Amino acid sequence: MISIQIDTRQKILDSGKKEFLRWGFKGASMRRIAENAGVTTGAIYLYYRNKEALFDALVREPAEPLLSEFRDIHRRFSSHQPDTQIQIMHEYSEEGLSGMLVYIFEHYTAFKLIVCCSAGTAWETYIDTLVAIEEEATRDFIAILKDRGKRVLPVDNQLIHILASSLFYGLFEIITHDTEQTKAMKYIDSLQEFYRAGWDRLLGLKQ
Repeated sequence: MISIQIDTRQKILDSGKKEFLRWGFKGASMRRIAENAGVTTGAIYLYYRNKEALFDALVREPAEPLLSEFRDIHRRFSSHQPDTQIQIMHEYSEEGLSGMLVYIFEHYTAFKLIVCCSAGTAWETYIDTLVAIEEEATRDFIAILKDRGKRVLPVDNQLIHILASSLFYGLFEIITHDTEQTKAMKYIDSLQEFYRAGWDRLLGLKQ
């Protein structure tokens, strides 16, 4: 009996994944999901109370750890002494972003669903959450630089938001366009080199 339940649940998840990828959350049909899974619509509701709960089951397990790890990266960074933070800023940022991309490719379908198909669910603000974490960390780091007498150019909250958004939406463009992983890693290297030079100039790390 347990084996049958697991098999049925997996058929529903597999069918839901295909449906959401094709139609997006808003356009997806529970009736089509049931038909393609070989079950009744009522059977789906035994496992998932509604369409969003089914979508959530496909993305939550890989998506939440990435957010948690990203917060932890910034916490670990901020635990260093200010002068050390200045020295390791680029290394920390670049290793973190590259590690995130590797993780995203390990759970590609879930992140494809979030990036391309989640409008209408709680997950549609996922990238914005990453951006908000980055913004807060950037403001904290700028305060340290100013305290250390660095000649930081005018960088207000709106500019910080624009820069953080362009970084993370740029990162997930790789998923939007189904970029092959090896090429994606090269793109990220170029993106990081671009941001390294720009932030050095804005933050007074290089004159």
